[in-house]
Amino acid sequence: LKRVARAFTSFGPNSKMGGKKDYRAYGKTFRKPKRPFEKERLNAEMMIIGEYGLKNKREVWRVQYALAKIRSAARVLLTLDDKSEQRMFSGEAILRRMTRLGLLLESEKKLDYVLGLTTAKIMERRLQTKVFKLGLAKSIHHARSLIRQRHIRVGKQICDIPSFLVRVDSEKHIDFALTSPFG
Repeated sequence: LKRVARAFTSFGPNSKMGGKKDYRAYGKTFRKPKRPFEKERLNAEMMIIGEYGLKNKREVWRVQYALAKIRSAARVLLTLDDKSEQRMFSGEAILRRMTRLGLLLESEKKLDYVLGLTTAKIMERRLQTKVFKLGLAKSIHHARSLIRQRHIRVGKQICDIPSFLVRVDSEKHIDFALTSPFG
């Protein structure tokens, strides 16, 4: 009886036929590129890392993966009929989320504009970039270390995550923390 039970457990949702078992209890956050040594892509990634002061390539891939998921959802919704309930509700939800994050303007409330989103637009909304652009830090790398050392707050809440996406309404509340000697 134990042998039969063991045989059935190997056909679960987290098993791969003949391959390794996947014990992950969470979803993927990034996807590695299919071609690891493509020169143009490598150079483009290094430019992004340098411009936005990122720690590693995984941060670039994470943004690209999130953007790919958003764009694919928009693409699926665009194939549906204009009056379809799913397109109306899901489409409005995506557009509302994108405008709240500041990725789309109020005048760009169409799914076609979601397909035009770029990684640069998302990178511009990161807390690290905002701290540098507001002049709280001397460089983009200084901004990252200030955030990690808990010197920056958004509203009343200290935020120590450089990749935090700043909402439009929170943007004016970025400042030094009350406990920080810089503030």
